[in-house]
Order: sequence, then structure tokens, then C-alpha cells
Amino acid sequence: MSEAPVTDRSTVDESARAPVPASRRDIGWWARKAMWLALLIVLLALPLYLEAQWLKAGQYVMVGAVGAIGLTLLTGQAGQLSLGHAFFLLVGATSYTVLSAPTDEERVIGFGIDPALSLVGAVLITAVLGLAFAPVAARLRGIYLGVASLSLVFLGLYFGQAAEELTGGTSTGRSPATFELFGFPFSNEGDLEILNVPIRQTERVWYLFLGLLVIAFLLARGAVKGRVGRSWRAVRDNEASAAVMGVGVGRTKAGVFAVSSAYAGLAGVMTVLWFDILKPDESEFGTYGINVSIAYLAMIIIGGLGSVPGALVGAFIVNGLPQALALYSTQAGWSTGTGEGAFTPILISSFVYGAAIILVVLFEPGGLAAIGRRIAGRLSGTQRGKETTQ
Repeated sequence: MSEAPVTDRSTVDESARAPVPASRRDIGWWARKAMWLALLIVLLALPLYLEAQWLKAGQYVMVGAVGAIGLTLLTGQAGQLSLGHAFFLLVGATSYTVLSAPTDEERVIGFGIDPALSLVGAVLITAVLGLAFAPVAARLRGIYLGVASLSLVFLGLYFGQAAEELTGGTSTGRSPATFELFGFPFSNEGDLEILNVPIRQTERVWYLFLGLLVIAFLLARGAVKGRVGRSWRAVRDNEASAAVMGVGVGRTKAGVFAVSSAYAGLAGVMTVLWFDILKPDESEFGTYGINVSIAYLAMIIIGGLGSVPGALVGAFIVNGLPQALALYSTQAGWSTGTGEGAFTPILISSFVYGAAIILVVLFEPGGLAAIGRRIAGRLSGTQRGKETTQ
């Protein structure tokens, strides 16, 4: 009997691959675990060697990675297009700032809740708002859902400007409370050293963001490989067939929108901690504007729709490249122009990941994740060939 053709190579379900020998699976499993462990060790060691400016750039990549994971679950795994990711970032940032801010501030509202609990509360609030958008998501698909979700960005723009008692307004904004975990401040307070390297605010926030990213990554991978992920993909591939198989289409769509919004809310909390200020946008192009929603969409397209590791790579390219070019440009003496039409690092990086999107769409719809799977498969095949000849 011939194998059934793969109809969607851009989001291949790992569980649907052809069976492989147990020895080959064991080698591949251990190799992947070893690579992830090595990457984690490197990330843990970087604050001991890198300067603060490079650590800040890495933190911004991790912010993008968390948000991109949430969007790739929604768009790649469940097939729901969203252009409103920036709105949920703003909601998460605002919720954390309001919940954790002191209660004695005159111009703005604050509840003085523990920062760690405020982070959890911000994620839950954002998830609830995502759930509230579920009736719209249940009725629309494709570009229509994308346009409907885009309206949330304009709603967030109005909210940021009008609710000054929450956001602080566009002129001054407001500062978030210093994050603390079990009484340990992620600031310059207190003396802490590792291998004779002072661990100050930048290093501490690096470890905080890394911990949040690892948790977000593991939860997403578990969901994709579990029953929840299978229901997402069933709805994505064919809603009628999913309903026949007993999958609640409306409930599934609502759930994945809430999950994606929660990830965006966490990225919003990380954003306000990275900037150390909550400042709403004055126009639709800003920290929480249309450009941010498009950037997150670019991350998951470049990395590979539906791929959680691919979201990390996409965030590295889209969020990391402008930061790296900006740091290099001054030292190298290029791209230092200013004003309209200047050839700046941000403009260069926009060209780079814009070209990357075009190349992915034309030549590899599965994104960089598909290329990685192909390379890993060839390496496994080489290893299998060696085993059979011995």
C-alpha cells in the first residue's frame, strides 16, 4: 500500500512521520536533548562575559520569542490569523504596571500587589480578553479574521491615550514596579557576584527573561505534542471533519485565542520591564502598534508556521538583527546617518527580514524550521547508513 501524500508541508505534524527504527529514534532524541542543553548552558553563561548593551539586545530577543510562540500556536497550529498581537502586549504591560504600582500615587491607579503575583494577574487578564474575542474568531476565518483582529490595535491606541489614570498618558507614561521574586529584587539593589562578576539589574533581568522563556517554550511544546495540539490542527485542517471527530470547534478556537493572548500578555510584561516604563503610543506605529503585529507575523513566517523552535529563530532575526546592527554600526563607522531616508540599522534589518519572508514564501513555505528538520533528517539518515554498514 502506498503512503498518503503530505498535503501541508509548511506545518508538518511530528507525530505523523513515518516510523523509524528504535535505535535511530534514540540517537535523534539524545542528540536533540544535548543540543538544547548546550544552548541553555551557553545562555546561562552569557551574562558573565557579555557587556550590558549586548545583554539588553538579547533580552529583547527573548521578549519577541515569547510573543512569537503564542502567535505561532494560534496561526500555525490552529490556523487562526491574528494581526492584533500588539493590543494584547499593551494589555499585559498595562495590567502588570497597574497591579504592581504603589497605592499612594496621586495621578494614576495602583494596587500595590506583589510583582510576581502581578505578572500572573496580567497574564490571566490578557487571556480573559482573548477569550472575549473568541465569538468573533469563531465566526471568521483567514483574512477576515485578520482584519477584525487588526481593529484591536486601534482600540489599544485609543485606550492608551484615553485611560491616562492607567497608562500615565502619552506624554509621561508611568514606571512599573521593580520586579521581585521571593523578596529578591531584579534591580541594582544588593550585592551579588558569580565567578567574581557583579550581577546587576541587566544580568538579573536576563536570567528572569530566560526563565520565563524556558517555561513558555516547554508549555507550548507540551501542548503541541498533546491532545490540545491535535485538536488545534484538526480545526486548522478541516473544521467539518474536526466536528465529526468530536472536536468542539468553537471551544477549540476560543481556547487557542486565550492561550495566544496569554503569551502576548507575558511578552507585554517583559516589554515594560525591558523599557522600564509604560508609555502608550501617540500613533498606530509604536511600541504597541501595527508595525509590532506585523513584526510578530514576520517572526513566525520566517521561523516556520506552527514551529515553536522556529518562533525562537524568527525572533532572533526580527528582534535581534536591528539591535545587533545598531550596536555594531557606531563601532564600524557605517549606517550613522540621521533624518528621513537615512540608511539606518533599522532600515537595513527591515530589508533583511523582508527579503527573508519573500524567500521563505517562494522557496520554503515551511520556514527555517523545515530546513532544520531536513538537515536533521539527512544527518540521521547518514548515521543510520553507518549503523547498517557496521
